[in-house]
Amino acid sequence: MENKDRVTHHSDHYAGHRSKRLDKRKYRDGADICIVGAGAAGGVLAYELAKAGLKVVVIEAGPYWNPQTDFASDELATRRLGWEATRIVDGANPLRLGHNNSGRGVGGGTVHFTGVFLRFHESDFKTRTTDGVGEDWPIAYEDLAPFYDKIERDIAVSGPKHYPWGPFNGPYPYPVREPISANAQVFREACEKLGIESVVTPLAILSAPFDGRPPCINRGFCNQGCMPNAKYSGLIQHIPKAIEHGAEVLSDCMVTQVLTDGSRVTGVLFDYEGTTYEQKARVVILAGFVVETPRLLLHSATPHFPDGLANSSGWVGKAIMPHSSHDVYGLLPEEVRLYKGTPVLATTQHFYETDKRRGFARGYTLHAHGSRPVGMASQIATERADGRMLWGKQLREAMLDYNYYARITLVGEVLPNPDNRVTLTDGADEYGMPLAKVTFSYGENDLRLIDHAVEQMNRLIEAMGGSPAHVVGETAHLMGGCRMGSDPDASVVDSYGRSHDIPNLYIAGASVFVTSGGGNPTNTVMALAARTADHLIEEMSRHNI
Repeated sequence: MENKDRVTHHSDHYAGHRSKRLDKRKYRDGADICIVGAGAAGGVLAYELAKAGLKVVVIEAGPYWNPQTDFASDELATRRLGWEATRIVDGANPLRLGHNNSGRGVGGGTVHFTGVFLRFHESDFKTRTTDGVGEDWPIAYEDLAPFYDKIERDIAVSGPKHYPWGPFNGPYPYPVREPISANAQVFREACEKLGIESVVTPLAILSAPFDGRPPCINRGFCNQGCMPNAKYSGLIQHIPKAIEHGAEVLSDCMVTQVLTDGSRVTGVLFDYEGTTYEQKARVVILAGFVVETPRLLLHSATPHFPDGLANSSGWVGKAIMPHSSHDVYGLLPEEVRLYKGTPVLATTQHFYETDKRRGFARGYTLHAHGSRPVGMASQIATERADGRMLWGKQLREAMLDYNYYARITLVGEVLPNPDNRVTLTDGADEYGMPLAKVTFSYGENDLRLIDHAVEQMNRLIEAMGGSPAHVVGETAHLMGGCRMGSDPDASVVDSYGRSHDIPNLYIAGASVFVTSGGGNPTNTVMALAARTADHLIEEMSRHNI
């Protein structure tokens, strides 16, 4: 095992990001904090902790992207932004994993997300109390509100002057981006016809210059990486700032094990170009994806922790929750041109809260959602909700009308179920780690919610003057697997992400979610990370860790 040299990156952000070399260790005696994963949570943590003067090392499995050379206005060229490593899927509704819900590289999923930036509502934190389903979080909305404020201010979120749902009603730091796309416009007009309130979507995309970055130019390839850097990502904001404050970022380095001395973690092992290195640290934070974090914890089992690290409760890997994310494509009499503009520019949360008359608990968000032609063709060909394949002549004829389609996307709450889980298989990857198996099935409540949402999306298409043409079954935004809670027997971490079992092991990111909510989770991921950073800075200043 190598432990004298290490891979280094420099604070010129991009110029040397391909030029790896082995060099003397920056933190020869170990770091204060080792963060595994440089996504939405890892970037916030790295910046806040490094700014506080702590020695921070971030280890990321994917590359350090350069937006000017690595991103392109091309649907196929940037599929590598997603984590495409082999995973086994099963259950009644096996998940399609990859680009849609996990990122690979510095910035993680923020590099290729649409920028939708919503807060959870007060009810999301107490679904058991208010609706008799799911579980209550150990925190309330009020605990996270100042961190929502901070994150939205720090990255200059653009949004409407008045937001009509939930406890936060605006205004956002920056105004909405105008003009909106035709797809968003017909969506808003249809909502108005049906008495459904809608807004221009809050986005982590600049509507005016900010912090040396330009406003959005409506290039429209947000899912393929933002070349102008108008869209927020950890790659172009939090990680460079963390490096300026002394953090070290190791990309293309796969963490393969969390090390312990029996009662505490001591660091991690990682692979770089076939050689294993050790990074020692006072605190380890796992800020990876919902699949990879449980996988790493289970694989790091020892005689002291035979069921995996942080798993005395048996809840590691359990209760994973994607959002249901069905799409309805409607054929309209006039051109819409789904490729034009930022993908998501109009939203309604009219159906967000529980209404018992609907026959299910909880709710959902609907977005007017653009689509590029290859993406649409792939969806309607192979992911139709009715299970039928659309191919050959039928697919060609459908796509000839591409410019006349509108699209609406569901972000639907899925209730936690311990049978939906991440486990290990007998197969191994190139690092010798067991492959993950991801098991998922919708519950009855989830299916009733989807049926209701599809009905409302069909109504909206008809209110546009069109006809529903294709319903696509999809999921997005995987959450859970290392839930937070006050009871160590029924959760993995406390409200700050600190493991109940190991005092210097933390987990950050969507893994700690107790429920999924009915809206995009990135804002909540980053607010939770900021709250954890505050806690860690205080604990380490008091020498409690």
